[in-house]
Amino acid sequence: MKQYSQMNKAELTDVKNEMDRTFSKYSESGRKLNMTRGVPSDEQLALCNDMLTCLCASDYISANGTDCRNYGGIDGIPEMKKIFADLLDLTQDEVIVGGNSSLALMFDNVAVNMSHGVREGLPWQSQGKVKFLCPAPGYDRHFTICKYFHIEMIPVAMGNEGPDMDTVEKMVSSDPMIKGIWCVPRYSNPTGIIYSDETVRRFAKLKPAADDFRIYWDNAYAFHDLDSQNAKILNIIRLCEEYGNPNMPLVFASFSKVSFAGASVTCMASSKSNCEYIRKRLTVQTIGPDKLNQLRHARFFKDAAGVMTHMEKHAAILRPKFKLVSDTLHRELDGLGIAGWTEPAGGYFVSFNAQEGCAKRIVALCAQAGVALTPAGATYPNGNDPQDRNIRIAPTCPPLDELKSALEIFCAAVKLASIEKCLRGINN
Repeated sequence: MKQYSQMNKAELTDVKNEMDRTFSKYSESGRKLNMTRGVPSDEQLALCNDMLTCLCASDYISANGTDCRNYGGIDGIPEMKKIFADLLDLTQDEVIVGGNSSLALMFDNVAVNMSHGVREGLPWQSQGKVKFLCPAPGYDRHFTICKYFHIEMIPVAMGNEGPDMDTVEKMVSSDPMIKGIWCVPRYSNPTGIIYSDETVRRFAKLKPAADDFRIYWDNAYAFHDLDSQNAKILNIIRLCEEYGNPNMPLVFASFSKVSFAGASVTCMASSKSNCEYIRKRLTVQTIGPDKLNQLRHARFFKDAAGVMTHMEKHAAILRPKFKLVSDTLHRELDGLGIAGWTEPAGGYFVSFNAQEGCAKRIVALCAQAGVALTPAGATYPNGNDPQDRNIRIAPTCPPLDELKSALEIFCAAVKLASIEKCLRGINN
């Protein structure tokens, strides 16, 4: 079939009538398919079921003698600190192990910086209108944190090697009210790109106008390869030390998509100096984390190598789903000139770009046919995709048969929305 842009009105009308009939059948089928969030499937969660019984009644003492049933251990048990440190190529005193949500750690750090400042500095909120740079398309939960604290979000375009670093460098060096930037450096949400070595080096070399500027380095997909290549990124903490910015990065990582999404363990890593300061704050905030859950994870995985072996099992489950996405999009949309998409080597998402002005219509059509997607625009600050074209596809949770049906409906919606746009252009 030729590209829609090369068809005349009669040809487009014929195709539209065919798609209308197809879509009516989908809408009448009563399907209820959900691809709104990148959550693990039941099959993935089952990989860790033995964790529920891996501790016996007498197994509650950590490596340093801490009774994990009791208070204390403010920054995590040594076994889990070592696992995270080894996975991230850091030392244990650069790691703080938290509860089940890395998002909570990020929220907490923004909240503290807003109200009490970075270390001994002035509170952000007392200095004026706080701003964050937000690579987009990006992670909607990061943007929601900014919105909650009334932080102004400045979009930064994402490319194949990471954010537009010319823009980042210019803005960070010229505006002291830019206090942070959100980053998902490995298999970015939703594009799946990996920051290049040059991008990471340029981050480490930043010369912020604000001495309390922080890089929020959300390494959420640090262990989430779909193949065995295990693509690496440079160590932002080591590079920031090298270039004289040791306290600038805050690195976050999580087992939310490794073990149990609702009962995992997370960590925050930074300079030894930052970690010492944060530990003092934690003594005010809590009497200790859930150390039994940390111990369960340590007993189950044993070490960093055990985590990576476990992630190969996740990859075996996810690989066919991402292949199905790729195969379906190519089969249904290749040659029509109406869309482009990423084919990531890891992570949890596929970033789909429709024709400009079509994303909201596609999502609405899918909802009409029983397929729930993340709202169009969610991957941009304030939900505002200026071109109305980006849609995040989350293929991880549905079983393959449901995913197949959802993708068929999605492709039909893309075709119908695109044809409608072409016809509007002809009629106008």
